[in-house]
Amino acid sequence: MNDISIAVDAMGGDNAPRAICEGTLAALREMNDIRVTLCGREAEIRPFFEGADDIKDRLTILDAPDVISMHDAPMLAVRRKTESSMVKAMLEVKEGRCQAFVSAGSTGAVLAGGILRVGRIRGIERPALAPVLPGRKKPFLLIDSGANVDCRAEYLNQFGLMGTIYMEKIIGTKEPKAGLVNIGTEAEKGCQMVKDAYQLMSAQSVYRFYGNLEARDVPLGEADVAVCDGFVGNVILKYTEGLAGTLTGMLKDTIMESGLRGKLGGLLLKPALRVFKSKMSYEEHGGAPLLGVNAAMVKAHGSSSALAFKNAIRQARLMVETDVTGTIRRELEKLAPAESAE
Repeated sequence: MNDISIAVDAMGGDNAPRAICEGTLAALREMNDIRVTLCGREAEIRPFFEGADDIKDRLTILDAPDVISMHDAPMLAVRRKTESSMVKAMLEVKEGRCQAFVSAGSTGAVLAGGILRVGRIRGIERPALAPVLPGRKKPFLLIDSGANVDCRAEYLNQFGLMGTIYMEKIIGTKEPKAGLVNIGTEAEKGCQMVKDAYQLMSAQSVYRFYGNLEARDVPLGEADVAVCDGFVGNVILKYTEGLAGTLTGMLKDTIMESGLRGKLGGLLLKPALRVFKSKMSYEEHGGAPLLGVNAAMVKAHGSSSALAFKNAIRQARLMVETDVTGTIRRELEKLAPAESAE
């Protein structure tokens, strides 16, 4: 297989460009089958690669003087800021020079650019963000986590398809099951949209449908994919992030307040706690794929470290290698052959 080419937005995120450049350098050194086009302010980027002669033939720096900030209106910025690092990186993909895109920048801008600049897969009603989260039994995918606040039943059915393909291709889950997030497990529970989605997901045979999934069961990992609209998904995502940090802090406070015996116990537990912390960390998976667009696109966490960004690049590489986009395109025809939305 030829080298996989990845376009990277060097200026997006809280820790740009340092974390992005350091993560890119680490990725190039660890994965010798990738090439990276790094888009951003060249004068700020180039110093991070001084002395990196071992990877210079696989790195291209494309000067982009403008930046899309978190305060910019996403749709407007993607249309007007054509010299921004994010748009230039997306155009590298759109015009065929790169196969994948990675950014830690504005989520709204990544979504808008995915639709306007890269384009949707024919037949996909709405692209969706889908982070992998830690579960009690195994990791699970949450789709949608905020891209589509208002949904229709057809969207959720497509989310189930895209989510199961991602879990099989990238995470390696065999015959993944998609569950529909609801207020009860019975088919008649929930709002009309969710009840209609239940019927659609039950009737199809392209992917495995778990059934309704209550919020308390989502983190158990019984279902490999938790399907919901973007409003519910974003609430679950933000609550999960907050709860993880709160529980870790509460545990640490309890140990420190419980005297010498508690501190000794905490010392003994330290290796196990370190493993627990790594399981809860987003850095291991790198970012959330934007599924349903015509290329591999990964939205890294806004506060990504170099390690997290390296893993986001790894994630994009795997999406290209396993042809996630092509598989979604082929399986979508089986799911709804009569539908062909632009």
